[in-house]
Amino acid sequence: MSQGLVEGDAACAAPGPGTDPSRCAFGQLSAVADAVLYEGYLLYPYRRSSAKNRVRWQFGVLFPREWVESDGPVVPGVSGSADSWYQQTECLLRIRRPDASVRLRLRYLQMQRKQVEETGRDGVHRAVESLRTDGGTVHLTFDEAVPREADAVVPLDDLLHGERTVTVEAAADEDIDALPGHAGRVVRRREEVRASVTLTAERLSDDVRRLRVRTVNTGRAPRTRAARDEALRRALIAAHTLIVGDGVEFVSLIDPPAELRDQARACRNEFTFPVLGGEPPTGHVLLSSPIILPDHPQVAPESPGDLHDAAEIDEILTLRTMLLTDEEKCEARATDPRAAAILDRVDTMPPEVFARLHGAVRSLAPATATVDPVTASATPSTERPAWWQEGADDGLSPSTDTVLVDGVHVGGGSRVRLRPRGRGADAQDMFLAGRTAEVAAVFHDVDGSVHLAVTLDDDPASELHTWYGRFHYFRPDELEPLEPAASPHEPRKPAPAEARARHTNNSETPCSGGR
Repeated sequence: MSQGLVEGDAACAAPGPGTDPSRCAFGQLSAVADAVLYEGYLLYPYRRSSAKNRVRWQFGVLFPREWVESDGPVVPGVSGSADSWYQQTECLLRIRRPDASVRLRLRYLQMQRKQVEETGRDGVHRAVESLRTDGGTVHLTFDEAVPREADAVVPLDDLLHGERTVTVEAAADEDIDALPGHAGRVVRRREEVRASVTLTAERLSDDVRRLRVRTVNTGRAPRTRAARDEALRRALIAAHTLIVGDGVEFVSLIDPPAELRDQARACRNEFTFPVLGGEPPTGHVLLSSPIILPDHPQVAPESPGDLHDAAEIDEILTLRTMLLTDEEKCEARATDPRAAAILDRVDTMPPEVFARLHGAVRSLAPATATVDPVTASATPSTERPAWWQEGADDGLSPSTDTVLVDGVHVGGGSRVRLRPRGRGADAQDMFLAGRTAEVAAVFHDVDGSVHLAVTLDDDPASELHTWYGRFHYFRPDELEPLEPAASPHEPRKPAPAEARARHTNNSETPCSGGR
């Protein structure tokens, strides 16, 4: 995390005269933005020798165009997991003041080559892969990265009269650190990274504008057939954009108001996707991320620090890191200072901090009564069987169980239309809205909730997914039946055997939306 954001957070905690509102807004997103910036920077087990750490930086990587398109044009998509030479963000905003403006901050990593050099008897330095100095400290040659930021402030009225382009540059440089005992030195080299950020705005109505932000790598390309590791030296890595509105309110593209739904669908986001930031329901700050996120993303308050894998569970990664051998920890510390910081945090973690990683209840669904369609008698949901008792789920059958959805009994073989919730849904599920699917099975979670496993009608690999038991999962209130109501005792088309077998593996039972 940059020092500027840390200071900004402190200033926002006790705002006073001269406090910059945009700085405070950026500070609200600092933890999430840093998680995006360092996602995949270094993966467990955090050692150079690990195969996972030999192919790094998979999100938001913008290369020089000539290199990345040497085999053909890139194919645009919302996810930034594909290499590109540009990112494009389009979003909607409402004007709340005549003098409205936007402040933009582009954040990215500049690759830094850390080369260990040994001092020979002749005093000449020679590049080596590793070097052990007096005291047993090991130094390894490895690629690091330096965080960079670039800011721009533009009045919205100016953008209506023409685009504004900002030049971004991280200069080439070299740092040399001598090692103890004249054993050698560590040389850190960075190549120049150049880019441009172009802002434009379009008037859609009296108070609604469409803002476009296009970031392009304009740097000199390496040789056409250069390896990816070489091209990374001139790339913007983990590039993402923060936008704060002054006198404006951003509109959610995930859950837009009804009157702006068509305008939201017309927004074209390529290799990045904008979501509302800060605490809901505010909309004065936007994060455009190469990793698909929901609106108002947050880092779990129980998390004591970044493990560079925000998709993993902190408790699992922490336990695994604790179990590294002394030799493995030694290599990890020599690999990268951020790996050393993770080890220090894990080795000194107080028991009460570790205990908090085990989990937390964010919300509870209200207890409701379930109605038997035959007897019409209500049974409180609190009378569900005790799942932890052996045999308590013997009466359940994922392939034949049904659940009532809009008056229709839906189960294995039913056809449905997907209607993920506008708020709180899995970000990936939003891209499946409106598509049709077939229900494979009905699963009951240990907390009493119900999820339906479905396969997409237009997925050419649906049979393969069914064969090895990979489905999308939705709650009953996220589905629209495509069949008329039928008797609850009418036999249904049985679900695939793989779905029935899947029920026996509780570790694979879903707890949230589709994956």
